Amino acid sequence: MNRSHDDELVIVGGGLAGGLAAAMLAQAGRHPLLFERDVGASDKICGEFLSAEAQQHLARIGLDLGALGGHVITRLRLVRGDSVAEARLPFRGLGLSRRVLDHALLEHAAACGAEVRRGHEVRIFKSASGVDVNVDGIGQCKPDTLLLANGKHDVRDLRRQLVKPAEDLVGFKTYFRLDPAQTQALSGSVEVIVFPHGYAGLQRVEGGRANLCLLIDRAQFQESGAAWDCLLRDLLRLSAHLRRRLLGATPLLDRPLAIYRVPYGFVHAPLASDPRNVYRLGDQVAVIPSFSGDGMAIALHSAALAVQTHLNGRSAREYHQRIRADVAAQVARASALYRCGRSAFGQAMLIPVFRAWPRGLQLAAEFTRVPRQAVTRVLSATLPQSPQGQARP
Repeated sequence: MNRSHDDELVIVGGGLAGGLAAAMLAQAGRHPLLFERDVGASDKICGEFLSAEAQQHLARIGLDLGALGGHVITRLRLVRGDSVAEARLPFRGLGLSRRVLDHALLEHAAACGAEVRRGHEVRIFKSASGVDVNVDGIGQCKPDTLLLANGKHDVRDLRRQLVKPAEDLVGFKTYFRLDPAQTQALSGSVEVIVFPHGYAGLQRVEGGRANLCLLIDRAQFQESGAAWDCLLRDLLRLSAHLRRRLLGATPLLDRPLAIYRVPYGFVHAPLASDPRNVYRLGDQVAVIPSFSGDGMAIALHSAALAVQTHLNGRSAREYHQRIRADVAAQVARASALYRCGRSAFGQAMLIPVFRAWPRGLQLAAEFTRVPRQAVTRVLSATLPQSPQGQARP
């Protein structure tokens, strides 16, 4: 490396959490070094729903979401067979692809003064002093502080400690260009479509595209021939609603993105063995069931809280205690709804209840969000400025 990294502030991962942390640190006059594996903008497995809380975190650093062309979402539909329950969301959401958002966020962080290095694989090892970071093509550094924001995949020496094994589930994500009539029918809404052994989420993002994400039991996937085309064919037979939405639709990816055994419900509990200088962000600290739509907000909240904690001279352990207090209850509620929504009995019960009581859907959305007081506490905090720099707008 071209400079000493003995006291380096390193961020591993250039997704939402890593990008926001880099921008905030740079605006506070620090000079973070961020490593991202992908060379350029890329798609991510994600529902791509930005709640009001997520939008607030991004607006705080001056990222212009309006310029990115996201699709405004104000309604939630829960669908099972031919039955539909619908309610107005208690906030104004936004559908925006991670390809567009993550790229814009990293560009913004770099413009604020962060050093962003793309196209580098990173390996992390525990050491007596904390952690060592080995970067392919660059070398090794011993950061004074490491912000771990590398998404859903575990780091060998810093594996997440799960209370129970991850479920045997397979996740998929792809895009479609819908028929104009179906594009209009989906406009302004996010749809959660439940079926035996899984569920799907459908919403519009920028450019008129529709994001389809789904989660399915691996056994059901194998029963469908362990192939995406066969699985989608079977799901369209099960769901008249999804079949109608995708009638005449054009797939926009050669093949869907896929992921296996995501540890939904995980929230990191601080351990005595945790490295003193590592802050876990995003899915490394909490993984909320995907149908709740708040994973992006939790990632951003964790980044903002970690930066605030670090700049105020408090420990990583204090941060992990605080983020757990902020999100554990919401993750638990979302997990309970998720379990109910995956069972045949729960699916049969939820639709009639929510059709008769739309306010119940709104409450479900409210109670699985990062608490308003936690978001307000972080957003209202004044960050200390480095004497070497000043905050940028």
